[in-house]
Amino acid sequence: MIARVRHRERHRLDRIGWLRAAVLGANDGILSTASLMVGVASAAQAGRGDILIAGVAGLVAGAMSMATGEYVSVSSQADSEAAELAMESRELRDDPAGELKELTEIYVHRGLDRDLAHTVAEQLMAHDALEAHARDELGLSVTTSARPLQAAAASALSFACGAILPILAASFSSRDRVVPITIGVSLLALALLGAVSVGMGGGNILRGIARVLFWGALAMALTSAVGHVFNIAA
Repeated sequence: MIARVRHRERHRLDRIGWLRAAVLGANDGILSTASLMVGVASAAQAGRGDILIAGVAGLVAGAMSMATGEYVSVSSQADSEAAELAMESRELRDDPAGELKELTEIYVHRGLDRDLAHTVAEQLMAHDALEAHARDELGLSVTTSARPLQAAAASALSFACGAILPILAASFSSRDRVVPITIGVSLLALALLGAVSVGMGGGNILRGIARVLFWGALAMALTSAVGHVFNIAA
């Protein structure tokens, strides 16, 4: 009876596609919407209704922009991957011996002796030649392949979820406290997002929080300054 080997290691590569898009979307949703609202709120003549309208408009426009941008960029990546696989498929059909030699050389350069490299290349090509070349020659795999619709949906949804937080903060604030409350809630949300995303990715949590807080505070400070400048100019 053959013992079944359990793979106990938990890797995170299968999260790369959607995690990157979701984190980017939520971070941008919080930061861009909060910055827009703070900039509008910094103008003395802006009422709370104006601030909320700016926030909702920023949510809708930003979510669509994120979805479109992710879809276009990831579709381009997917097209490139498909073209490379099509080329590799033709080469395997037209020159299988040359492709076997090429795969053998790849394994030799990775440290196998030539006889073993040749044997491994033969067996892998017998199992699935295109998969072997896609993985070891082109660096492509099912785990990290481009998924345009997944990336677009994750970006739009995460942007909207992030953008709603500063809008809710402003909705429950008095006019004279909109700016500090919106900034406070947004920075707290950014810190939590930074901690969760870095933790899921296996990185340094404190470094991730510090990084996102610095850029978040800077962005809101700059947009607040813009609001003050235009208010004075008016």
